[in-house]
Amino acid sequence: MTITIVGAGLGGLALARVLHVNGIDAVVYERESSRGARGQGGMLDLHSGTGQRAMREAGLIDQFHAIARRQGQDLRLLEPDGTLLLQEDTPDDAPLERPEVDRADLRNLLLDSLPEHAVCWGHAFESADNGLLQFADGSSATYDLLVGADGADSRVRTLLTDARSAHTGQNVVELGIPDIDRTHPDLAAMVGRGNYWVLGNGQSLSAQRNGDGRVRIYLSFYNTAEDWFATSGIPFGDPAAARVRLIDLFTGWDSRFTALIAACDDTVLPRSITTLPVGLTWPSKPGFTLLGDAAHLMPPVGQGANMALLDGALLGLALAAHPDDFAAAVKEYEREMFERTSAAGRQSARIQEILSSPDASRKMLAFFQPG
Repeated sequence: MTITIVGAGLGGLALARVLHVNGIDAVVYERESSRGARGQGGMLDLHSGTGQRAMREAGLIDQFHAIARRQGQDLRLLEPDGTLLLQEDTPDDAPLERPEVDRADLRNLLLDSLPEHAVCWGHAFESADNGLLQFADGSSATYDLLVGADGADSRVRTLLTDARSAHTGQNVVELGIPDIDRTHPDLAAMVGRGNYWVLGNGQSLSAQRNGDGRVRIYLSFYNTAEDWFATSGIPFGDPAAARVRLIDLFTGWDSRFTALIAACDDTVLPRSITTLPVGLTWPSKPGFTLLGDAAHLMPPVGQGANMALLDGALLGLALAAHPDDFAAAVKEYEREMFERTSAAGRQSARIQEILSSPDASRKMLAFFQPG
């Protein structure tokens, strides 16, 4: 029977890999024209019990450890006036509980572990009915099981539920400083080796060290409208002027933080944050299921990629255990997935609530240091 996966993100590729390890063929259809057609974003922290468990099931844990950054677990938490609330530096012999990995490197690791024919690039999913997939270019393919791994705006999701993602009130601008150790050594020392987080009243600045020497900077604005980018006065078409406007929006913050914004290159990317309802479920339907953001889109606070990878691994194991009964495999997978991701979604929503609160920095400190 034919297993068809829509979306070559981390979850879809993890599913394809676990199936491959268990001697089951699957085809992944991806709308992008090639693996390098679009940037894959920054770093991910893979948790030992979820994302790393998926890599073990995929037979790739040693390869993952080879590209993971132990020091990426470092954390610095500050207030807008420059007060350092928390600094956690990772010892060289610390366990790899949540090491950071470049998302593109992880995706390439998964892609390289699959047969070349396993991923069909340039196939944008349009519709599915009676075992036949239709793509935007007019081509088609058959399926016995269709797995929607097509992300936040999943089109496969509409085959199972009417649920739609909704804006959270958070809008993010992504910036970046390339080769920071050479170009701005003082800022590099300030950010450190891992994650740097400044939380204020309704705003935050986070800086994240990437494996290629770039520091990605995310400016978040909470309790804002879905059309906030249009009304914010940020001229996204003029990067230099956009940086000036963003610095204005952080008036009153320590000058070291606005210096980070001033040092950024011309990458200025707006991102609206949306989520699906926490605890979303649907009646099991023969021939269809979802994983990753298509099934349980969460705020970007560290759970999404881990859940997607584990979704793919556990669905693959369920299908391997029931090779002649896809319906039973899907029910088994969905039952576990709904429970696990509902808990992760509740925790993510709690963190999102903290970040949008007036005293976010102190509440987050209590979250990291309970009791």
